[in-house]
Amino acid sequence: MNLPARIAALVAAAASVVVLNAGAASAANPNNDNDTLASAEACNPPGYSKFKFTLWYNSGQNGAYRNMHHPIYNFDALRPGDGHDHPLKFCSGGASSPWPGSLQRVKNNAASGENFHYKYKARVYFSSGFKGAQDVMGPYQHIDQFRNVYNDNASFQFTS
Repeated sequence: MNLPARIAALVAAAASVVVLNAGAASAANPNNDNDTLASAEACNPPGYSKFKFTLWYNSGQNGAYRNMHHPIYNFDALRPGDGHDHPLKFCSGGASSPWPGSLQRVKNNAASGENFHYKYKARVYFSSGFKGAQDVMGPYQHIDQFRNVYNDNASFQFTS
């Protein structure tokens, strides 16, 4: 095989690897997961964070919350590049006592959400990998109580 044909074969093989990993947003970009897990923006007051989507532990946007901004393939398996899966957890808060849901895992525990993005829809899915039933919020929309993924939610992404 000549050099141009070899290069074309390598490029094709690399492209197929990228396509295979395209759905695994968390695994494909550990920097996003690291930012989601470690950034102070994740626990800034909802609507005042650069992260434009918020899930709440209780209905009506109450209790503990977690802000996010990148696709999360599996709420229980964020991969920040250290070789380990980390669960996404609700922020800790509350002046005199912790809010309900503080430091609980987000997966299968979110009851409501709000999309603060001006342009994209926010989708919360029943299953990991952006699959199964979903609740969708348009720009600047909230849902007081999820109808399809109430306390059964595993992934999130923004879509057009």
